[in-house]
Amino acid sequence: MARLPEYTTVRLEPLGIVKKIPGGASLIDILFQYGIEFPCGGKGTCGRCRITVRCGKLRTAKQHDQYARKLNLPENVKLACMCFVDEPVELEIGQFETIILADNSEFNFKPREGLGIAIDLGTTTIVGQLLNLSEGKVINAISMLNSQSRYGADIMSRVDFAVNRNGQEILNETVRGDISKLIRELSGELTGGLRRIVIVGNSVMQHTFCNHDLTPLSAYPFESRKHEFVEFTPDQLGLDHLKDCKITFYPSIGSFVGSDILAGIMSTGMHHQEKINVLIDLGTNGEICMGNRERILCASTAAGPAFEGTNITMGMTASTGAISSVFMENNKLSYHTIGNEKARGICGSGLIDAIALFLEQGWIDSTGQIAGSKDKIVLDGEVFLTQKDIYEFQLAKAAIASGVDILASQLEIKKSEIDSLYIAGAFGNFINLENAVRLGLLEFPVEQITRFGNTALIGAKMALFQEHKEWEEILNITNHLSLESFKEFQDVYVSKIFFG
Repeated sequence: MARLPEYTTVRLEPLGIVKKIPGGASLIDILFQYGIEFPCGGKGTCGRCRITVRCGKLRTAKQHDQYARKLNLPENVKLACMCFVDEPVELEIGQFETIILADNSEFNFKPREGLGIAIDLGTTTIVGQLLNLSEGKVINAISMLNSQSRYGADIMSRVDFAVNRNGQEILNETVRGDISKLIRELSGELTGGLRRIVIVGNSVMQHTFCNHDLTPLSAYPFESRKHEFVEFTPDQLGLDHLKDCKITFYPSIGSFVGSDILAGIMSTGMHHQEKINVLIDLGTNGEICMGNRERILCASTAAGPAFEGTNITMGMTASTGAISSVFMENNKLSYHTIGNEKARGICGSGLIDAIALFLEQGWIDSTGQIAGSKDKIVLDGEVFLTQKDIYEFQLAKAAIASGVDILASQLEIKKSEIDSLYIAGAFGNFINLENAVRLGLLEFPVEQITRFGNTALIGAKMALFQEHKEWEEILNITNHLSLESFKEFQDVYVSKIFFG
């Protein structure tokens, strides 16, 4: 292969975005931040990430043409998940043309006048999309880092900053400043036409944005304000150039289960189903929802820090330079990094792959112990996993697996009665499902598991076309449970720590 340029550019239409990227960067790494979904996790099998190459040329993975032929794609239409950018290109992104859900069904909406903005306010990243409400088309999209990160990488460190270091007002001003900036960049010079802005996020993001006291979330039983739609006027956010625009932060379900999970329930449609389904978001806390149209139970677990890299020695979020997948190639340990940059650390999906590979190669045993009395396993010259890191993963996967078991017992069902498992969030788009099942993180057959992408953003977009009562219907059948309050939780949790 010819020597790659240090940087090149990609133009994304119909957004008109021109982005400078490292030469040879994976397109999946670039597009995900704009809300593009990859339901098959980059395997090329679903065909949902198809793009049209208007100008320039993309380098494709070996299997690309095989899958393209099966999908009868024209020569200039590619699968983004299997493409790399080595030279300047201009691309047309099909997913921006209509609101489409990850189950391959379109979201049926009643057209409205004007424009709307859907925002997923995440702990690390904020994603916003501007939509034409008459057609449901995305006409602009922006992703930015949450500036609150300077006060703590995870939500509990921010709660501590607010409660114990008098930082509540600073967090409020910081996140409102970010959201105002995002709205201004999305809406440009608009002075009218923007009708609705919907914001969803976890409970801590809701409390900091709405300036609700974070003290109840700092100690057991970790109670949050819930079932409350909080309305803002544009001038409250320094957006007085906008007229007649309704801004709403959607309600939390309870404790650390926020409106991002409420939006996830809405987007999957599990509240309409007769059969029992499960939604798991492996970011932030590790939230789990289980139920159907009659009843939904939700819980949060202490799993997020491991999957988001917080408790891992060289852990990091899914950003440039993070090892996102690990595999054997020519009998040698190999890996992929986000952005094809030099490895700086490892994110959650890479952590799962690495530990599954260690187990397969006999480098660790079923208890997680590293063979040969070593204290770490090196992935490359500078990135490694320690014995403590492996144990942190075991605790996280046990928390998720035991949470599913407890919710099933409270619904008085067997896990075999569950119809589908939906995996939400950025993490879910990239994890190797076979490895997640192998390690006991997801105790379901792979064929029952569906990657649903950014369910929070999908739900926020749906809210632009809906009335509050449709969301209140979910709240009325949904209850939050504290897993630690069940006497059997500790026994179940301990039983899930080791690898099968």
